[in-house]
Amino acid sequence: MKKRFQISESVEIGIVLALAGGFMDAYSYICRGKVFANAQTGNILLFGVNLSSGNFKEALQYALPVGAFALGIILSDLVRNRIKSVSLLHWRQISSAFEIAILFSVAFFSQKYNLPANCLTSLACGIQVESFRKIHGNGIATTMCIGNLRSAMESISDYCFNKNRKSLRKGFLYLSVILFFVLGAVAGNFFVKLIGERAIFICCIILLISFFMMFIDRDKACKEN
Repeated sequence: MKKRFQISESVEIGIVLALAGGFMDAYSYICRGKVFANAQTGNILLFGVNLSSGNFKEALQYALPVGAFALGIILSDLVRNRIKSVSLLHWRQISSAFEIAILFSVAFFSQKYNLPANCLTSLACGIQVESFRKIHGNGIATTMCIGNLRSAMESISDYCFNKNRKSLRKGFLYLSVILFFVLGAVAGNFFVKLIGERAIFICCIILLISFFMMFIDRDKACKEN
C-alpha cells in the first residue's frame, strides 16, 4: 500500500518553492548589497572575515540577516505548534502567507535600507526552510543546495553500488530541486535588472502559486477523474 503524502510535500510544490528560494538569494545578493538571503554559511563566513578586519559596520550587515533567518525558523515552529490551522487554512499556508506578506513589504525599501530589507528577506527564508522540509517523505531544502547535493550524490552512489532504483529516483529528485533553484536564481537576476527592488514582487507571485496549490485535494481529484 502506497504511503500518502500531504500536498505540501508534493514534488510540484517543492519545485515551485525551490524557484522562490533561488529567486530570493539572487535578489538579496544582486540587488541588496551582496548579502545572502538563504546561504547563511556565506553570511557567517563574511561576518567573520569583516570582524577580523575591523570592519564592524560591514560585519553587522551579515550578522543581522543570520539572526533574522533563525527568528524565521522560530516563527514557523510557533505557527505549527500554536496556531496550526485557521478555518480552511493549513498551518503551512499560514506560514506561507506570512512569508509572502514579508517579501511584499521588501519591495518598498530603497537601496538606503538594504539592511532591514535583507533581514526581512532572510526572515522569510527561515520561515520557508522550516515549514517545508520534505518532499515525498525525503528531507529536502528548498532554500539552499548543499544538503540536497550531498543527498543526491549519496542516493546515486547507492544505486551504482546496489542497483537500488528507488535510490536513483531519489537522487534525481534532489537534482531536480537544485535545477529549479538555479532557474529561480536566473529569473531573479533577470527581473532585478529589469525592475530593480520591485523584482521581489515576482517571488511573491511564485509563492502565491504554491499557496493556492495547497488547496488541492489530490484524493478527491483522483476520484473525480
